[in-house]
Amino acid sequence: MEWESIYKSRVVSAEEAVSHIRPGDRVIVALAAADPVPLIDALTANKENYNNVELIDMLPMGNVDYSKEGMEKYFIANSVFLSPPIREAAEKGRCRFTPTFLHQFPRVVREQYKPDVALLSCSRPDKHGFVSFGIDGSYSKPAAEYAKTVICEANDQMPRTGGTNFMHVSEIDWFVETSRPLLMNAETKVTEVEETIGRYCASLIEDGSTLQLGIGAIPDAVLHALKDKKDLGVHTEMLTEGIVELYEQGVITNKLKKVNTGKFVATFVVGSSKKLYDFIDDNPCVEMHSCDYINDPFIISQNPKVVAINAALAIDLTGQVNAESDGIRQISGVGGQVDFLRGAMRSEGGKSIIAFTSTSRTKKGILSKIVPVHPEGTIITSLRNDVHYVVTEYGIANLKGISTQDKAKQLIAIAHPDFRGQLVQYYEKVFHRLY
Repeated sequence: MEWESIYKSRVVSAEEAVSHIRPGDRVIVALAAADPVPLIDALTANKENYNNVELIDMLPMGNVDYSKEGMEKYFIANSVFLSPPIREAAEKGRCRFTPTFLHQFPRVVREQYKPDVALLSCSRPDKHGFVSFGIDGSYSKPAAEYAKTVICEANDQMPRTGGTNFMHVSEIDWFVETSRPLLMNAETKVTEVEETIGRYCASLIEDGSTLQLGIGAIPDAVLHALKDKKDLGVHTEMLTEGIVELYEQGVITNKLKKVNTGKFVATFVVGSSKKLYDFIDDNPCVEMHSCDYINDPFIISQNPKVVAINAALAIDLTGQVNAESDGIRQISGVGGQVDFLRGAMRSEGGKSIIAFTSTSRTKKGILSKIVPVHPEGTIITSLRNDVHYVVTEYGIANLKGISTQDKAKQLIAIAHPDFRGQLVQYYEKVFHRLY
């Protein structure tokens, strides 16, 4: 049968597509901005047809009505990386949280989850009958390969991205055709504090470096500070807006990378405007690969001068990083931070950077993010042995290969001045005697 006939025979309404989900099924949902919103809407609208359907998501950006109060009878929410839409459900016990390193997630899908259904997003088919999973290369294709039933929202506004991100229509069970703009993050506002942090980070980045950056004001500030660099490359978990301008200016060339030379490679994309989605569409210099490739520390390390820049909610005086919890309260997840910290440190000339503002504004007032010890129950995301550079608006601390006493002194030196006295007092009374 010609692929066109196969495809047409499998195009159905969203309601019909989700009718193939059975009570007790385990369903894996595409990541972040690739949320198949119409499929989730149809699922929750027809909730009376379901009970104990487990929905596994990661960084959801769309409709998470399945995690709302009163939905527990129908759906079990299980998130691998919490985002604001689902955080409250996790706090109230209506959403489970499953921690895992991102590079291991496809294996977890295959060996632990063994999903009954994959709810994904894709482009419309090309002339050869292949769809692209577009902005989600992370686990959409592995989920489609392992699930018993595959349902895709075929959005004609989904970019076509290369790499290992294609699947033939004959391998997908049901399609729901849509035409809607992709989900986006709000544009970030970069303050003078973040600009300062960006400049400090940029001072650690050499010409020819391979970059991993996340999303937010600090990564944006770093990119703004790189305009005088040469021949940078990108091998990153998440591809964001700022890379387009640097590419157009000739700062990013990807030509000195040893893996995927000449290519941007990423595992997912989240834009704050349509510009990024247009840039990656049918662009031969952009490749999307699954997270067990992109986030594999051994793959990362094969590129020269890898610089991995990640965030933290807090760091204690021993160098332990919390990037995901407020005490025992889970806020986000592990993601790829540890993958890239370890990959960067294996890279020839590589560096990892934990960058954050020195304080946070909370209901309790202004708090230092550099703390004597983490509160009880705090999740340690990155071990002190994995942490290299730490950057705040007050400077750079290099924690690699130094004593715990020296780590503490360097961290105190880049803490906010209002809190240094407390940190020094703790160091003199307690810390130096213990370590």
